[in-house]
Amino acid sequence: MKRRRIIIGLIILTFAWVFTQGFRHSTEHVDKMMAGEPHSLNCLSCHAYTQRGGLLTKVLENQTYLSPFTLDIDQATGNLLVLAQDAQQLISVNPDSKKINKRIPLGNRPHTVKSHPSNGLTYISNQWSDNLWVIDLNSSAILDTIDVGGGPGGFEFSSDASKLYVANTYTDNLSVIDLQTNSEIRRLETGNEPIGVAVSPKNDIISISSRRTLPVEFRTEPRTEVTLVNSSSNRVKNRVEVRSGHIMENIAYTPDGRFVLTSMIMPKNLVPSVQIEQGWMMNHGIGVIEVATGRQTRLILDEPNAFFADPFDVKIDPTSNLAYVSHSGADAISVVDLDLIYEIFDNASEDELVNAIPNNIGLSRELVIKRIPVGANPKGMVIDHVRGKLYVAERLDDAIAVINIRTNEVEDHIELKATSAISTVRLGAQMFNNAGHTFHQQYSCYTCHPDGHEDGLTYDMSSKGGNRNLANVQTLRDLAGTGPYKWNGTNTSIYMQCGMRFSKFITRSEVFDEKQLDGLVAYIIQDLKHPPNLYHKPNEPLTPAQARGKIIYERTTTNKGEIIPEGNRCTTCHPAPNYSNFQLADVGTLKEYDDETLFDSPNLNNVYESAPYLHDGSAATLEEIWTVYNDYDEHGVANDLTKNQLNDLIEYLKSLGSAESYTLNID
Repeated sequence: MKRRRIIIGLIILTFAWVFTQGFRHSTEHVDKMMAGEPHSLNCLSCHAYTQRGGLLTKVLENQTYLSPFTLDIDQATGNLLVLAQDAQQLISVNPDSKKINKRIPLGNRPHTVKSHPSNGLTYISNQWSDNLWVIDLNSSAILDTIDVGGGPGGFEFSSDASKLYVANTYTDNLSVIDLQTNSEIRRLETGNEPIGVAVSPKNDIISISSRRTLPVEFRTEPRTEVTLVNSSSNRVKNRVEVRSGHIMENIAYTPDGRFVLTSMIMPKNLVPSVQIEQGWMMNHGIGVIEVATGRQTRLILDEPNAFFADPFDVKIDPTSNLAYVSHSGADAISVVDLDLIYEIFDNASEDELVNAIPNNIGLSRELVIKRIPVGANPKGMVIDHVRGKLYVAERLDDAIAVINIRTNEVEDHIELKATSAISTVRLGAQMFNNAGHTFHQQYSCYTCHPDGHEDGLTYDMSSKGGNRNLANVQTLRDLAGTGPYKWNGTNTSIYMQCGMRFSKFITRSEVFDEKQLDGLVAYIIQDLKHPPNLYHKPNEPLTPAQARGKIIYERTTTNKGEIIPEGNRCTTCHPAPNYSNFQLADVGTLKEYDDETLFDSPNLNNVYESAPYLHDGSAATLEEIWTVYNDYDEHGVANDLTKNQLNDLIEYLKSLGSAESYTLNID
């Protein structure tokens, strides 16, 4: 009996010791992952949200959302056409009864919906399928598929409705479609990531806005192109470079065709990030270009102590001469007085247009005649002139705001949602796309990471002085299992990256609470993915150039037959499927303005999307990594390569798709 009590006592003591040690280990683990910030010991939520596609995640995140993204009016019926991006559906709604008439499945990552003005058909761009669909709403049938360039986004009909102009966002060009034959008749080069298309009232000039800056000299302001195309010749008429502005999502003409207006973010990436406290990290507004002369200016729609982040769509009401701008990061619509824009251009000098007006934040008090609060993440809009309404897609509320354009008041909502529950991932999407958690609401996560990617800019991350520790923005796509994070690898988890470090160094605001942080991490891991690789489909063989490049990528000897040290082989630091070993290394790219550090080996999935390159963005192209910044073969042995061999290597690097597609390929 005594022996049994001793054994039971030892078992209890063992369990107590194991529990104590386990609790201490768990506490230390959470402390490491959270950079010292307190967080509940909730292994279930953390490890479920940081693993993509597992059974546990599917059980926890079983809600379905629609995410209305762009809108149009059906010219045949007057119904509202809603493109639900996450659900990949086209929804037809009677705006009077609010009754949903039809739901039609769409292609991969649909972007824009347009109703033809006369033939009764509806056109859809499927951004991740590289095509347009022609749909008969009466029969819900897909009548035709029109192949275009990579990543079709916005598009517009010509004034006579005989042609279609499609912005191919991923291949930087414009497809001109003949609607008689539904075939591409011309493809024109545009700016970097074209996205919005507008046709002038006289049908003579097509304007295309772009999102990313053109290649510029290192540490100079971004310059983003608006491309002007002559519709009669289908040739480029002019290329207007917009200074210090980018992420020009959408574009619209004034009623007389004199001006085009683009939504725009105006980054201050050349000044230290601490300037957020002085209102000098981001501004948001519109760009204005006088089409005939090319004269331009930028108009800030922010106020001194209240910023209106991430302008997305621009719609103009010719009856009132007002422009409406949706601020997707501020849940608001700005109503802009166009008469004042005419007055500015008629009276301002060129110097004022270029230098003074773009920095006048006080001008918004005259320019913006009203702010209209709406639901979460307003995106596309459409004006219904028959009903006198402006419809706004409240993307993360699964609803449509109905605004009376005579009173400029929200008078109703059209609810589309299948559920009122907010899942953890959905909460994270709302946090990611809203600027409410940053100082003066200056920017959201989306501002620097549009579509979960990166904005192509380098920011000054120094705490004082300036021009130190420059950081090229990294993509947030496909981050599951790819830690550590940040260029120097100091963030051990996405929890740390988005939590304490984010609030301390980037937003100058209070940290997220536990629920918000769980949501943000879950959203980044579960929803942010690379689009299909443009250069290689998973189930297709490599091209001859890519196959030759793969041999170079995997080589162990130089052209002279000399053994390449293991640490200087491409595959050592960048093995499949993420093309990173997740280790820190010195590759000889440290600059005089950097603190002494090693750099984390970045993932190479869809690396062609992410110019410029290196930690500070100093390499404008993949080629420059080895031709300009690798004199001593510290970043892989490459100086023995011929030009043709380097070209082949680059072609192979461009073919490296997401880890998921790689897995599909080898299976």
